[in-house]
This record gives sequence, structure tokens and C-alpha cells, in this order.
Amino acid sequence: MLLKRTAFALVLTGALNTLAFAQENYPNTPPKESPMPMKPEMTEIWEPEVAVITPGKKLGDAPSDAIILFDGSNLDQWVSQNDPSKAAAWKIVDNDYMEIVPGKGGIQTKMKFADCQLHLEFSAPDKVENSGQGRGNSGVFFQNRYELQVLDSYNNRTYRNGQAGSIYKDHAPLVNAMRKPDEWNTYDVIYTAPRFKENGQIDAPARITVLHNGVIVQNNVTINGLTLYIGLHHYPEAHGEDVISLQDHGTKAQFRNIWIRKL
Repeated sequence: MLLKRTAFALVLTGALNTLAFAQENYPNTPPKESPMPMKPEMTEIWEPEVAVITPGKKLGDAPSDAIILFDGSNLDQWVSQNDPSKAAAWKIVDNDYMEIVPGKGGIQTKMKFADCQLHLEFSAPDKVENSGQGRGNSGVFFQNRYELQVLDSYNNRTYRNGQAGSIYKDHAPLVNAMRKPDEWNTYDVIYTAPRFKENGQIDAPARITVLHNGVIVQNNVTINGLTLYIGLHHYPEAHGEDVISLQDHGTKAQFRNIWIRKL
């Protein structure tokens, strides 16, 4: 009799452990017998109501809750990267786009950002000069550290993790979606900033999704750290919100219609 009771206890214990495992690892699996009948309204969430915004009238237009960083009229949202106390030294052309003035240095936003949605349009000069990294080279730096490469990659071979749409020296784009130099390109970016522990160590690295001319070229990839020209990327220090900067790489490139939404 004792043997039978022991065997029964083992079976019962195993069944209870299996049930506990299922509840812990598959919490969304409904029980076979619900303690009360479920009704549709029990899984409906009404408050708070989702905020209403007005989307842009056409693709690429800023929605009503966006911060306009550049609309062609002025560079009031930007300052010199070399000396943030000074105005941005790039030029505005035809009240439409801004163009890098090589040698004047990069520019950066006055405002600081972390998680964000960014839209910008860019182009290389119509006249093709040089090759490789020497054609329309610039970059968009999130939190002033992590670079999304800007380059004229139309019929222009270079290293794959340094062409347009790459996270520079980190991730090559899935495809090359570049348009001709006399056409405008778009970047639509969802950027998630890195998180750090209290001791300053990385907790969750930055992540980024990039659509280049409407085509996904970076699909929620992990940014492996600070963008470096030489050496492996890493996270040397904890940080919070910071500026978005556009690079002066010594070649001309053009930008227009830049807007951002904090997430």
C-alpha cells in the first residue's frame, strides 16, 4: 500500500509541476475551464483615448506632431558642430535645400533626442565627381554617436558597410535602393536609443530600422556601439539624449524636408 501511495504522490507532483510550467511559460494559453464566462468587453481598453494627429497630405510630409528641423527657409534649428555657440555655416539654395560647404564642419540640432522617428531627404550634386567614398559623402549621427551613412551609391562601388543605407562600419544595407544623382532620396528611420545600467554598463544596445526610398534596408538591427572609422564599435560610456548631427566629410551633399518625432 505504501508503494502505491508513493507512486500516486509522484504522479500528482509531476502533474502539478507540468501545470505550473505551462502557466509560467505560456501565460496567454487560456485554461481549459475558465473560472467565469468571458465577454468581449472584458478585453476592451477604452481609456485613455489614443491621441489624434493629422498626417501629412502626401508621402513625406510632416504630421502635425512633428518637429520641423528644416523646411528650406532657414537653419534656425541647427548650429555649428565645431562651435555650437555659432550658427550653422552651410548654405541654403533656392529656399528649398541646404548644401554642405566643405571645410566648414558638420552641423547639429539645437534640441536633443533619444528614441525618435526621423524623415529626411538627401541628394548628391547633379555633376558626378570622384568615386567611392568621395561622392556625396555625409552621415546622419543619432545621439551624435551612431552613423547612418549618406553617400551617392548609384553605380558607385565601395565597401558594403560604408555605402548609402549602411550603419557605417557596422551593418551593410539589405539592398542598394539609391536613385540617380539628379533625383532625391528619402530616409525614414525608427531609432531606439541604448539603455544603460546604474553602473554605466550597457543594458540594451541601440536599434534602428531604415527605409531608403520606401525600401527596408535595415530591419530593426542592433547598433554595436559608437561609430568608429578604425576599430571595433563599442559603448564606452553611458549617456542620455543628445543632438542629431549631419557630417561634413569634405564633399558636397544636399538635404531637405527634415522632420522628427520623439517617441
